[in-house]
Amino acid sequence: MTLTELKEIKEAERASRRKTTIRCCMAAGCASQGSGELLENLRAAVKEAGAGDEVEVRGVGCMRLCCQGPLAQADPDGPLYEKLEAGDAGAIVTAATGGDAAGLRTGDPRQPFFTGQRSIVLGNCGVIDPERLESYIAADGYSALHHALHEMQPEEVVSEIMDSGLRGRGGGGYPTGLKWQTVAKARGERKFVVCNADEGDPGAFMDRTVLESDPHAILEGMTLAAYAVGAEQGYIYVRAEYPLAIERLQKAIKQARKAGLLGARIMECPFNFSIDLRIGAGAFVCGEETALMASIEGRRGVPRPRPPFPAESGLWGCPTLINNVETFANIAPILRHGAEWFAAIGTAKSKGTKVFALAGKVTNTGIVEVPMGTPLRTIVEEMGGGAPDGGTVKAVQTGGPSGGCIPADHLDTPVEYESLSALGSIMGSGGMIVMDETTNMVDVARFFMEFCRDESCGKCIPCRTGTVQMHHLLTKIVEGHATARDLALLEELCDMVRHTSLCGLGMTAPNPVLSTLRFFRHEYEERLQPDPYADHPPVDPQPAQPASP
Repeated sequence: MTLTELKEIKEAERASRRKTTIRCCMAAGCASQGSGELLENLRAAVKEAGAGDEVEVRGVGCMRLCCQGPLAQADPDGPLYEKLEAGDAGAIVTAATGGDAAGLRTGDPRQPFFTGQRSIVLGNCGVIDPERLESYIAADGYSALHHALHEMQPEEVVSEIMDSGLRGRGGGGYPTGLKWQTVAKARGERKFVVCNADEGDPGAFMDRTVLESDPHAILEGMTLAAYAVGAEQGYIYVRAEYPLAIERLQKAIKQARKAGLLGARIMECPFNFSIDLRIGAGAFVCGEETALMASIEGRRGVPRPRPPFPAESGLWGCPTLINNVETFANIAPILRHGAEWFAAIGTAKSKGTKVFALAGKVTNTGIVEVPMGTPLRTIVEEMGGGAPDGGTVKAVQTGGPSGGCIPADHLDTPVEYESLSALGSIMGSGGMIVMDETTNMVDVARFFMEFCRDESCGKCIPCRTGTVQMHHLLTKIVEGHATARDLALLEELCDMVRHTSLCGLGMTAPNPVLSTLRFFRHEYEERLQPDPYADHPPVDPQPAQPASP
């Protein structure tokens, strides 16, 4: 595809737009509640009203306020229609053509949930049709790729990413540009680019949202990365539990190949790059990069010791670049607007924005994207609306099973890598679960430990047996059978598992326990029973031997 063809598609798509566009959410959450039938009814209602020249109906990706779905909105400046049913289509079209929208439940698109967001990764979500390449191109899609291929050297692309300050959004926060530079300098006949879309944290759906709503953004980001590091093959590793994301990725890859945006001589340049999907079976440990690579290679998904790191020896022993979905979604915007633009957003050490899946005991559940450094209180109480039914927020858990629970009196903490780590939690990939005053934190710790226990691959003893024993001790505490000795043993096990496990799953499994012990220790101690052996000295298992004559 040439620059002229890219511009022609963009202009034709924009010229075809009607005076009014009704956007209907077709992401997994709304689709599961019947938005597919609503979309068909909207199109039928437009045809019946003879309004096809004025009104366009567009199926779009996630419109973010998931708790109020199915959602639809008429542009420009129309209200947000909430909790819709298929039978509401006629009233929506009537309102879009100047009539009365009586009987429809509407929300304010200017409420804090929306106005507090800044969209980079989610810029196209809920706006474009994720199943049409032309819709993505009309939103400046693939313009960054053309600019890079025709006007930049690979090392210049790496430099731009380094200057932007982008850090990996998969949880660790490693500088993205530095990782790219390492792979670019690595020696190898073949190099690979891998997108880690194996999102498995309970309550997390950030990656799923992007894949369902803007799949071409991931393809463009991966292709830019491949050009920068010298790779010709890419893989997207996505779990089978995301059928809609898989379907849309498959369509996007097919469209990109047909348009010359993937494959040989991309955009008439001497650069070749292909992307294939690999479907994971849902093992949480495959989110760890070495386990993920083993699964792609057709082997059991278990981690291996590092070094060597994937950047030096990854897939089939070749240098491999691995980033997650959100990281790749940031690449094209950075190349379009420049590193300085991105670096001006966020904080000194945490640049750009972060996407969170806001869930749990909070009024507004859904997807939010905020600048780094935004206080937790702004996200939870202003955008999220606080705890429902007059409740109060007790804690916020960030980072999934690997994260920690942050108490309400620390809600003014800015969301950035270092500040969350100081509280015993992590940024993680972006799960954010809110708990109210009815939540017992020991139950929370046991829930996440059960998850880690079940998801342990079993390769290393500390994780395989340590998580089992920690779950056993937490159960004793919950059921009121534990003593102070059990609590001390639990803390000792947390330290052992944290420092001796092979991979990140085991290393971070104790985080929910340690953070709840740090801030809510009284809830553990309240359930302890008196120790009947507290006054007895420990028995020496090796009695002293009589002295030899």
